[in-house]
Parts: sequence; structure tokens; C-alpha cells
Amino acid sequence: MGYKSLAECVVDLERHGHLVRIKDEVDPYLEMAAIHMRVFDVEGPALLFENIKGSKFPAVSNLFGTLDRSKFMFRDTLDHVKKLVDVKMNPMSVLKKPLDYVGSSMVALGALPWRKRAGSPILYGQTQISELPQIVNWPMDGGAFVTMPQVYSEDIERPGIMQANLGMYRIQLSGNDYTPNAEIGLHYQLHRGIGVHQTKANALGRPLKVSVFVGGPPSHPLSAVMPLPEGLSEMIFAGALGNRRFRYFYDDEGFCVSSDADFVITGTVYPHENKLEGPFGDHIGYYSLTHPFPLMKVHRVYHRKNPIWSFTVVGRPPQEDTSFGALIHEITGNAIPQQIAGLHAVHAVDPAGVHPLLFAIGSERYTPYQQVDRPQELLTIANQILGTNQLSLAKYLFISAYADNPTLDIHHIEEFMTHMLERIDFSRDVHFQTNTTIDTLDYSGDGLNAGSKVTFAAVGRKKRDLLTELPAGLDLPRPFNQAKLALPGILVLDGRAFTDYGEESKIIDAWGKAGEGIAWEGIQMVVLVDDADFVTQSVNNFVWVTFTRSNPAYDIYGVDSFTAHKHWGCRGPLIIDARTKPHHAPALIKDESVERRIDRLAVKGKPLHGIL
Repeated sequence: MGYKSLAECVVDLERHGHLVRIKDEVDPYLEMAAIHMRVFDVEGPALLFENIKGSKFPAVSNLFGTLDRSKFMFRDTLDHVKKLVDVKMNPMSVLKKPLDYVGSSMVALGALPWRKRAGSPILYGQTQISELPQIVNWPMDGGAFVTMPQVYSEDIERPGIMQANLGMYRIQLSGNDYTPNAEIGLHYQLHRGIGVHQTKANALGRPLKVSVFVGGPPSHPLSAVMPLPEGLSEMIFAGALGNRRFRYFYDDEGFCVSSDADFVITGTVYPHENKLEGPFGDHIGYYSLTHPFPLMKVHRVYHRKNPIWSFTVVGRPPQEDTSFGALIHEITGNAIPQQIAGLHAVHAVDPAGVHPLLFAIGSERYTPYQQVDRPQELLTIANQILGTNQLSLAKYLFISAYADNPTLDIHHIEEFMTHMLERIDFSRDVHFQTNTTIDTLDYSGDGLNAGSKVTFAAVGRKKRDLLTELPAGLDLPRPFNQAKLALPGILVLDGRAFTDYGEESKIIDAWGKAGEGIAWEGIQMVVLVDDADFVTQSVNNFVWVTFTRSNPAYDIYGVDSFTAHKHWGCRGPLIIDARTKPHHAPALIKDESVERRIDRLAVKGKPLHGIL
């Protein structure tokens, strides 16, 4: 089946026990987000908020909260879409087994966008920005945001839907210096298709027409976040996944309008007109701060009859976007490894905020006539990874050789890190990229989009056993002498708050020098943190703190470190300074008064906790 609308999806989910209605009045300021997160944390149902304070429109969230629910929504098309992606990435698969792809090919042909000529449900009514649900997710957010938008733009030199881009870029509806109902903020990051479109429009001195779709069949928002192969339109993908062609038309002002959306905001982005956008609690687990981003001047806000607003909540992983990622992996499978020769697997580690930490497994085939004892092809593969679409935003890349352990689980953090640390030689296998771009949301660097990267490559036989318990009488020099073990071979230390790099680099270098006399056997990595107890409570805490709060070129040190011919290395344990720095963005913290307040809510006659 294919849903014709978001409302049809909601009814289907409710009928099968995947959705509950919240009839009590709920405040869009923090309360809706708090309810959503509480339900998501226990893999609960999708939520339909029927009575939102200050808005006449209902809203739905947590549609994609579990992989099972996502598979249920696309139960009739998922297998066909997997095959379509496989064909795009590996055309030879069709020649080898043509009959396996006949049905999928018909799905693709039936997924071409359909330009409507007559009336559309979306033209039922018009409203204003201020009448939309003004949902604020985190206490320091700069205003209300659209968190599940589908932002549509076209190539000004090659107009038309087949060259268009559909992406999920957050939209700020209120706050800051935006003129109410007339201006909204458009935030997009590096490596986004809309950036190419705006660059071309700016060069011609012309405004860029932008349409923001909200709601519609669930295939539409998923298409907006899919890392599709080059040349595969998001609208075709939406049609194939939803088993319903993407229906659209152009209004009398020339804006593309999705016929099946619940809401459509049209507007123009003029060259070099920006306003401050943010702060916004984002998916790394910190606020993205206030910066100039494109200003969208609102033309119209359309809505269909009985529309439903769609939203999500992002924050420290896992959140609903984590489930998005699981579904994307389900669909794309080994698409990325097929793009890069020699790459067997790649995994963006979600608990670390996705882009800060990447694991990869590659081949070592350059010298099969020799016993490989140093990374060779792995470094070539690593460079390709760091030059491939959004993988290029990775900050820490750990890559191992497939032949060393063909059964290594790239999704198991402790197993993968243990494999790496048993083999790596920190005097040779650390490779930096300095003064480069990193994720817009990552504030560990020295400016917006600015920071450094590091690749750790390990190959060969196991070189050492790692410590699994702290040795009795471990005598560490001050000030970092409060020690706990996070993972095998990884020591976490606290004992001093960060001040500034000039002072701290001297202290850490002196500490590393003093540590040259210590027997470090079994310890390969030392991480300096603000709270060792918190960091060692779980693997997720460890990777989140370590890799979101450090900038490799600034924050990596080592015991017995050296620089030779512009290569840095260390003969003792590697040190990562993952303490909070003055320039870091604040971490996301829930409002406890809101948490207590939502306990009042009842669903189907039961307290909120009764549905969990």
C-alpha cells in the first residue's frame, strides 16, 4: 500500500497499535518535546498531539521512533527500494540476475514525479507563520523551529523538478530579529545541495525560490534525509518508497508546491541577505549557537483540510534521527562501500554525535607478497572516505584491515576499539589534517565549520594485551591522577579544569614527560575529562565526551611525543584532552520543572507513564 497523506498514515498506525493520541492541552514550549523524548526513550508509540496551546493545528511526532515502525509504514515497498538503490550503486547486479529486478524496475517507472494541472488539497486554506505550532524543544533555543521540514529548491540554470534538491534543513519560525510572519531563518550546513543552488542564484544576482513542505506521506521526509546516489532524485525516491508518485504544481508566483503536503511555506532567499539564526539544541547533544544564516522572506503559507503538523526532537543521541539512520542503513546496505574500492564497511558512531567519530574496515592488497606490518591501502581508503559526501565531515576516523579479523563487528564500539588499540603504533599510525572543515554543529574547533581531523590506521597481528582492570598502586603525576578505566587499554583521568591552550599545553606536556617513567603496559590511550565518573558510566558516555569535546590538532598529546620530518607521533600512550573548553557550546540539559509537569498528562485514561 501507499499512503496518500499523513492523516492516512496516522489512522493506519493507530489501527495497528503504533500511535496514541494525547488529548490534554500541551504547551509547545518544552512540554511536547519532553513528552516525545520520554516516549522515545522506551521505544514507545508515535504521538498525535490534538490540543496544542496557541495553535488550532494538531501535530504528530515519533513516527520513525523505532525501526520496526518504519518498516511497517513501508512494508510493501521496502524490498523494491533496496533493489533500486542496489541497481544505482551496482548496475552489474541487473545483468547477473535480471529477473530479480523486474518488479523493482516497474516501481521506478511508476515513481516519476507527476505535475498536476488541476486543483490540489494543499490549496484548501492559507494561514500565517504565527498560527503554526510554535514548538520549542530546549530551554535555550532561540525560538520555534520546524524540525521535520522538506526544503525544496531548484537549479536556477536548469530549472525543473528533476534537477531539484529536497533536503531537511531546519527552519526558525520566530525569535531573534525576524519580522513576525514575514521572515524565517534557513539553516543549512556543509555539503548540502541547496548550497549549490544558492551559489548559482547569488552569482546571477537573483533571488532563490524556496518551498518548505511539512507533513505529507512519510516517504517524503525520509527522502529529504536520504544520502542518495548522484543523479537519483529525492522526488523519484519518495514516489518509489511511498508507492505513490510525488505530486506537485507551480503556484501563480512560480513556487513549486507539493500537492500531498500538509503545509507548504513559500519564500525567497535574496543574495547575501542573512540574519542571526539560533541557538538550537542539536543532534550532537549541544546547542548550535547564533550565527548568520540565509533569510527567507515568506510569501504564503498553504495548508490542506484538517492538516497535521509533523515534528521531531533532536538532542544527544540516540533520538528519532538515530532511527532514521537505522532505516537509511536498512535501505542502502553496502552502498558506500561499493563507491570506494577496498572499503568493506563504514559506520558513523551515533552515540558520539555521528560526524565526530567514524569506524571503517578496508582491504590491504598493495603487497600481498609481503607480511603487512604497516598501513598502506588503508590510508588511500581513508583519504577517499574523507572526500566522500557527508563522510567528509568525520573528525576522528579509525580504520582497520579486513584480513586481520574478518568477523570484526564495526557496530560494536568496545570490540572495534580493542582491535585497533591491540595493533596500532602511535609513533607511526596517526595522520592529521589541520586547518580544515568540520561539521557546522561541532564547536570543538577554532571557528564555525573550522577545525581538524585525524586518521588512526591499524594493520597486522596483535601487538599487545590491553589492561582490563586498573593495576594496584598506579601512581600518576598530578594534576591528572584521578583514574578510571573506560574500555580495555583506555584510561580516563580528571583533576583539573581547562583554562586556556597556552597554559594547558604546557601542563599536559609536562605531565606526559613525567609519565615517561611509568610502566604503561596495557594502557594505550589516556583521556582527560571533567568528570571521570560520568564518562566511565557507559560506553556511550565515553565516546560522546571524548570525541565531541576535542579538536584533534589542538587536543591530542602523547607520552614521549616527538615530531620528525613534520610527522607527529608518541612512543607512549596517546593523550586526548576532552575537557570542556571556554569556546564550546553548552550541553543540552532538560528543564526539571517541565519534566515534573508532564506527569499530569493522561492517555486513554491512564497517566502518561502508563503508555510507556
